[in-house]
Amino acid sequence: MTTNNEKIRILGKGITALALKDKFPNATLYDDNDFNQYDLNSNEFTVVSPGIPPYNNMVLNSKNLISDYDLFASVMPFSIWISGTNGKTTTTQMCQHLLKEYGSIYGGNIGVPLSHLDEKAPIWILETSSFTLHYTNKTKPNIYILLPISEDHITWHGSFEEYKNAKLKPLSLMNENDIAIIPEEFKNFKTNAHAITYKNSDDLCEHFKIDKSEIKFKEPFLLDAILAMATKKIIFDEIDNKLINEFIIDKHKVEEFRDNKNRLWIDDSKATNVDATINAIVPYNDKNIHIILGGDDKGANLVPLFENIKNLDIHVYAIGSNTEKIVKYCFEYNIKVEGCTYLNVAVAKIDSALKENSIGILSPAAASLDQFKSYAHRGDEFKKLVHSLS
Repeated sequence: MTTNNEKIRILGKGITALALKDKFPNATLYDDNDFNQYDLNSNEFTVVSPGIPPYNNMVLNSKNLISDYDLFASVMPFSIWISGTNGKTTTTQMCQHLLKEYGSIYGGNIGVPLSHLDEKAPIWILETSSFTLHYTNKTKPNIYILLPISEDHITWHGSFEEYKNAKLKPLSLMNENDIAIIPEEFKNFKTNAHAITYKNSDDLCEHFKIDKSEIKFKEPFLLDAILAMATKKIIFDEIDNKLINEFIIDKHKVEEFRDNKNRLWIDDSKATNVDATINAIVPYNDKNIHIILGGDDKGANLVPLFENIKNLDIHVYAIGSNTEKIVKYCFEYNIKVEGCTYLNVAVAKIDSALKENSIGILSPAAASLDQFKSYAHRGDEFKKLVHSLS
């Protein structure tokens, strides 16, 4: 790690940048409004905040680009990095739930920024985004947990291939004493780490001798739980079914609730990409599904979603900035659809159609910022609308 007195510059003025400024008071913060003051020839270490894309002018005109992870390479304790497209937050939280008795702390992409984590803690559990990994070239995890990868953040990375490359980068930095748990499709990726591959939760249960019938969670959370349990097994050779079953999943993740008529609704507003939505509806494939889709799809390919749902008993209600695109795909795949544009319209239409053995689900396969402050705001509004139905 660079010393607190050494000069560095930081691109961005958000949470990560401000936390770094606390740690390195001499650092200079820049955003796009400061470009006219920006020294294009500087050799200073330049820490890039995770939200700033590689095509940003300051990034394109900088040398010595690093991530905040690289800044802490020399002082980072034993670390577990968790990444993938969906489930990384829950897996990180579950790991912390299982390991906190051993003094672990967690942060990174969620909770506490990396630079505010206690360097004396024995274990860091880091939810790690593809944005951070793109700029990370030096430091590496002791254990890397990679959940399945599907299309996401295409606009930021430029292509699905570049997104995948970012997620796989830690494998190229790890050594023979490190362990990686990765999807089987990446079994041939070159790494010095000891790689454990999996197709599904059953593979992991077999490898780590976990009895999944003892675990209360169903997919997609079952995979998260088993990955967390596998991590504890690797480090401490312990399987703790009772403790994992005490974990409580965050709101807005396949969160079931009932309306005044005792009809089942599901708030899955956290599903901001196609793969999350596909996984969310798996437990309900035998039901009549009324699903709200739409928002900012970030340029992702939506075709796999419609390929996946075309043979289900499903009715789509399209909202958000990609309403027309969703309606078009539904017509192409002969799926019942209504263009609603707004969430309140979609909920009202579902209310009139919901019957026994039906579910109403918000699982948008898109980000929320086109119409809401966050996915949590979207989910809260959804529940408020449902609870107000008479």
